[in-house]
Amino acid sequence: MSAGGAFGGNRGLRPVPPEKGVFPLDHMHLCDLEKKEYLNCLKSSGHKSDNCRHLSKKYLVCRMEKNLMAKQDMSELGFGKNYDAETSSEETEQ
Repeated sequence: MSAGGAFGGNRGLRPVPPEKGVFPLDHMHLCDLEKKEYLNCLKSSGHKSDNCRHLSKKYLVCRMEKNLMAKQDMSELGFGKNYDAETSSEETEQ
């Protein structure tokens, strides 16, 4: 066995960066409240993320406002006009 294969694999392949790029972790806990709300929602809804999408959006907005990720249109993150119409109709029903 070669030493390169055991620890480094094929050195000829270049790593591929993540699709959305690198973003800083929330070391200062600037969006902890939003994160905890989302995680509690997931836990209470049996990990059905559809029930907690509004909190997911709130968390992403917080991260963008605090410069923890690049500002992006919410439609590019899966929160398009259809999502906004669904949440507004759900809020009026409650």
